[in-house]
Amino acid sequence: MGSFRSTKYQFLNAFIFLLMIQTKVFSYQYKVGDLDAWGLPTPANPKVYTYWSKNHIFKIGDSLLFLYPPSQDSVIQVTEQSYNSCNLKDPILYMNNGNSLFNITKTGDYYFTSGSDGHCEKSQKLRISVPGNGSSASSPSYGPGSLPATAPSYPTVFGSIPMAPLSSPSSSSLINPAIFLSSSIGFLICAVVSGFI
Repeated sequence: MGSFRSTKYQFLNAFIFLLMIQTKVFSYQYKVGDLDAWGLPTPANPKVYTYWSKNHIFKIGDSLLFLYPPSQDSVIQVTEQSYNSCNLKDPILYMNNGNSLFNITKTGDYYFTSGSDGHCEKSQKLRISVPGNGSSASSPSYGPGSLPATAPSYPTVFGSIPMAPLSSPSSSSLINPAIFLSSSIGFLICAVVSGFI
């Protein structure tokens, strides 16, 4: 039996390490509304939050960042019934610091609206869906023909905005090709250095 310092064990440890880095866990922090931030929708883009949620795929571990002037607005998490009726009483969660972060901890639908009177009625509200356990992967429908196939696109002014994966993790490959390639190269280098090749 060889010692733990032998090249075989070093090679095996390097290989195990490379396999371990194949496991990836990515969480994204989404800025609600992207460059529009959290505020009353403009006449030019009255359904900004509807478009925004339609074009993102959320998962457990992601978070929503609501940016707004704290003296002028707030964010509340509400029930579906309160969301539909714009009832601001008895919110599930109240956030008012202007830099509010909501962490997604389970699957299902989440409903948010402004805590300021009259803002919900002016479409400052957001519904997101986190797929899994019977929840649909698509964003909500707000009536026939209310959503175009694509949403408006904005230039990145303040640096990069994290982008969600184009497909859900369950339908995509479990191994990222770039990570697999770099691990394979590392594996070969370890083999050459250890004298196995």
